[in-house]
Amino acid sequence: MYIKKILLGIVILGLIAGGIFAYYVYQAVFSPNTSFEKETAALYIPTGTTYTELIEEISPLVDDIYSFDRVARRKGYMNNIKAGRYILKKGANNNEMIDRLRSKNSPIHVTFNNQERLENLAGRVATQIEADSTSLVTAFKDSVFLKENGLSKETALSMYIPNKYEFFWNTSAAQFRQRMLKEYKRFWNEKRIKKANEIGLTPDQVMTLASIVQKETAKVDERRRVAGVYMNRYNNGWKLDADPTVIYALKKHQNNWDTVIKRVLYKDLEIDSPYNTYKYAKLPPGPIAMPDISSIDAVLNYEKHEYYFFVADIENFGYHKFAKTLSQHNQNKKQYVNWINKQGVKR
Repeated sequence: MYIKKILLGIVILGLIAGGIFAYYVYQAVFSPNTSFEKETAALYIPTGTTYTELIEEISPLVDDIYSFDRVARRKGYMNNIKAGRYILKKGANNNEMIDRLRSKNSPIHVTFNNQERLENLAGRVATQIEADSTSLVTAFKDSVFLKENGLSKETALSMYIPNKYEFFWNTSAAQFRQRMLKEYKRFWNEKRIKKANEIGLTPDQVMTLASIVQKETAKVDERRRVAGVYMNRYNNGWKLDADPTVIYALKKHQNNWDTVIKRVLYKDLEIDSPYNTYKYAKLPPGPIAMPDISSIDAVLNYEKHEYYFFVADIENFGYHKFAKTLSQHNQNKKQYVNWINKQGVKR
């Protein structure tokens, strides 16, 4: 009888201990364990992150890091850390958070436009994905890659079509470049290639001319007309005489890309550069900036007209006055020069 009571007591104590243990396990696994107030919080896990580093990174986002650690170890997460961007939800428990960290890498939207050089593009992209600007520039300028895809260091910028793209945050420089090549080929579909052929330009030449149009006018509704002026000059063997190409040539010559040039001087037109369209009657060797899609399509669908000249319209800022003859253009230009002199713009 006495032994039965002892055994019964042991069983009862075991049940109590088991219940307590089960309670703590339940609490550790299924109780809410987030500490942030907003509905979600983003956790960025860099490539190569160790478990110790992960614990340090997630600590500010959880109430009880010790329970998180116990559950993570039990689920084998410490040996299965994956880089990426993970969205944690307010009130999530350890089990939910660990499951998300194991399989729910959340994509981001990467955007870029109007970049002047590959270096500027790399800097812009590096603020949005894990790859740094140095690795991106190296990937962009890789000579083997460029040669394999019919590009050069002068035309390489053409491959990056401004838009909004979905990427995983932990995308590498090489992966980003490869995706952009895919998007470039998708952009230059049969329809656009046919249009380029019809106007006598290659896709690279279209991109180069589009970059000039992009720099000449910020008004999307004016770009087809500006493109028409340059196509009239180009088709008739004229020099393009485009001020933005001179500005680009000056910056490149001085290796000073931060300088701001508001006014092109006559002496600037003498700079000996293949980008100086006042000196050479052909397209520059590559784009002088990153044209957006509206500028590219403006060239492919340029307005057919008889204009050969244009100058800024001081009565309708942002737009231009167009002329068919040099004499008419000189009258328009005189108004602009008088206005800019009054503004005191010397450079």
